Amino acid sequence: MWWLTAQRATEPAPHPVERHGAARTSALRSPGLQVLVVAFVATGAIFGAVDVVTVAFAEERGHKTASSLVLAVYAGGSCLAGAVFGMLRLKGAPARRWVVGVLAMAVSMIPLQLAGNLTLLAVALFVAGLAIAPTMVTTMALVEEHVPRGKLTEGMTWTGTGLAVGVALGTSVSGWVVAVHGARAGYVVPGVAGVLAALVAFLGYRRLTRPVPRREGQRAQQDPEQSEELERPEGLERPERYDGPERSGASGRGERPERSGHLA
Repeated sequence: MWWLTAQRATEPAPHPVERHGAARTSALRSPGLQVLVVAFVATGAIFGAVDVVTVAFAEERGHKTASSLVLAVYAGGSCLAGAVFGMLRLKGAPARRWVVGVLAMAVSMIPLQLAGNLTLLAVALFVAGLAIAPTMVTTMALVEEHVPRGKLTEGMTWTGTGLAVGVALGTSVSGWVVAVHGARAGYVVPGVAGVLAALVAFLGYRRLTRPVPRREGQRAQQDPEQSEELERPEGLERPERYDGPERSGASGRGERPERSGHLA
């Protein structure tokens, strides 16, 4: 953890404060961010339901303490996939990878409903975990594309809020299903949540293919002269720069260029 906080390779570049009323608008007005937040509510429901139902499933079979190991396998699958995903240099649109990731998470919930013992459940959860980290990482990349740079923290906070709301919903609904119908039926809840997440991803795909326009900070980094033109008050011309003596005149003979006006 100390090494991760000490390194600066992934630290965002400094950027100027955005103007023209951008500070008064919410990042949630971005259509792309709205899709991501709603999808994260369904994703959070998957996480909350899986945790509750897995503990109940292990308790029904007399191995409640083993539920922690099974959930650790679930997290291990996500960790492994995240490490591999971080080493890849993938090309193409992040929106397409995100839809594939959400779909993989939804499909991976089906085997959980078929597992008859803890061993099979652990295997199914490991496979399901493989889709988590890549999808989460791609989500953060999409947030960066669909909110102004000065609103990046707010955008990530909205997705985190959606995830937390989903966890609360998934936990409460799955707990009720387990109490009424048993632990095995409880895995229907993350399955339904996965279907909802996939529907949101498919229906909102077009919004994710239209990122926000270039921002002032990016223009300044890519074309400083163009940024200077944008910031200059109206009616004020750009001053001419003196680039030294002309080659045909004073260059090479030690002469100074002629000056007009009086000396100060």
